[in-house]
Amino acid sequence: MRISFLGLGLMGGPMAGRLIASGHDLTVWNRDTAKMQPLADMGATLAATPAGAVAGAEAVITMLTDGAAVRSVLDSMAESLQPGTLFIDMSSIAPAQARRHADLLAVRGVQALDAPVSGGTAGARDGTLAIMVGGEASAFEAAHPVFAPLGRAIRVGGAGAGQVAKLCNQQIVAITIGAVAEALHLAERAGADPAAMRAAIRGGFAESRILELHGARMLARDFTPGGRSSIQLKDLDNILKLAGEANAATPLSTMMRERYATLVQAMGQGELDHSAILLELEAQSAGLSPNRT
Repeated sequence: MRISFLGLGLMGGPMAGRLIASGHDLTVWNRDTAKMQPLADMGATLAATPAGAVAGAEAVITMLTDGAAVRSVLDSMAESLQPGTLFIDMSSIAPAQARRHADLLAVRGVQALDAPVSGGTAGARDGTLAIMVGGEASAFEAAHPVFAPLGRAIRVGGAGAGQVAKLCNQQIVAITIGAVAEALHLAERAGADPAAMRAAIRGGFAESRILELHGARMLARDFTPGGRSSIQLKDLDNILKLAGEANAATPLSTMMRERYATLVQAMGQGELDHSAILLELEAQSAGLSPNRT
């Protein structure tokens, strides 16, 4: 397929690379033009503008920071989208924004899917992403050749439903990262070897990908971003907004939102991986006696 890919960040770059490797004809655009060169070396066509990128495309993928960025790019290229084009937004944005984008594009005869992903940079590189898709069933079927090189795609409902599923995913991620960080922190403060504790509980009921991957990052104190803390905070803000609209109680998400707000806003660590929530715990404990009861 002739595919345009807009947004070549930590996730978008390797995803675009997989599409090229699978044989698609790819045109790419990114605000930071330096990020386009590795894709050009793989055979992608470079575009100077979003409108230029999408001209003649059968499918257009956006992988951008937030809903405002998606809308800005969408407004700049909407005139260049031809009827019948498939628009796939793989960014993580609010469900209401995704529904508005779908309505806007429907007027132009463009089918829209919201298809946020989970799996981090490793999943983007290896083509093992979990892809949560909202939109019409016919558009989802048409998108199969696009999704296949990227991971496992499941349609979860109409427009916006993919973003709802992603927020549910991010709820679990944030809360579980918080639990893993607390357990490692408690083990160290209470006199156990946190690495040995983690090894001892692996395979039991506490096992998870987060204990495996993020736990290892915490032990190594390697907070190189796979998923930035600032993005986790953005997702938690969207979770709480959706929860308010749905009249759903989310006490654990509310607590984790406050902790990430401290890490990102008060401590200035928004560019670190979201496993850096461990640093927020350490800051909390800094004034406590190790044996305080």
